[in-house]
Amino acid sequence: MQDLIISNLSKTYKNGVKALQDITLQIPIGMYGLLGPNGAGKSTLMRTIATLQTPDFGSIQLGGLDVLAQPNELRKVLGYLPQQFGVYPALSAELLLDHLAVLKGIINSKERKEIIQALLHKVNLYEVRKQKLGGFSGGMKQRFGIAQALLNNPKLLIVDEPTAGLDPVERNRFYNLLSEVGEQTIVILSTHIVDDVKELCPRMAIINKGKVLVQGNPLQIMENLQGRLYEKMIHKNELEHYKNEYQVISDRLYLGNQIVHVLSDKHPGSGFKLIEANLEDVYMSQIFNA
Repeated sequence: MQDLIISNLSKTYKNGVKALQDITLQIPIGMYGLLGPNGAGKSTLMRTIATLQTPDFGSIQLGGLDVLAQPNELRKVLGYLPQQFGVYPALSAELLLDHLAVLKGIINSKERKEIIQALLHKVNLYEVRKQKLGGFSGGMKQRFGIAQALLNNPKLLIVDEPTAGLDPVERNRFYNLLSEVGEQTIVILSTHIVDDVKELCPRMAIINKGKVLVQGNPLQIMENLQGRLYEKMIHKNELEHYKNEYQVISDRLYLGNQIVHVLSDKHPGSGFKLIEANLEDVYMSQIFNA
């Protein structure tokens, strides 16, 4: 299977919002992080790739498949876990997966049973397969969502904000599951949580206001900030002054004081110390400059 190639994709809604502006990405097999704040255009891009809406301009190719011209062919090889998805609360995980498998064209009952059991083991839900979905925790529902997305052994898996609201244990379990799937599949992870991308993705893009701001390997992207990032602890009432005087890309409270991160090509002065940049600094610098 070849890469997913997105070229010059643009979408403007009727209210004038430019949700996508000339998006161009090349996404290989493995985990690919799409990072951006809420409202950046990530969900619009995911829905467009999933053929749930059409762009105004541009093209999407998956290997030799023209996604926009052949949406039904793409859906045969697509797994999709949207940000919000519903379940039938009175049905068990096993029964609903069986129903969804039929809808995805898995007609042979023996084959269907084998696939469902294997997936329930994979997402660690086999022991609760008879339990009603209405009693599942948030993390269990997310794992069920991945199971339904994998029913057709997809070549392309899209997961939109999958770890929002999960506790650390469930988030780590979800990381491991996605990483395993990504060994053989193109997995697009759309999120505003920096740690999701840092933990999982050898390639990524940052998107904001419908535009790609930067893309590439996270370590190489972080390298661009090294030697230019400084930190200082200040009083809370000094924050506005520092924002006016320096390129403050982020600030946070610590023991009642404010810590600021400043981007500068030269040492900004007394009290500042040079620090190693992390992916969150890259993210904040890109959003700051957008």
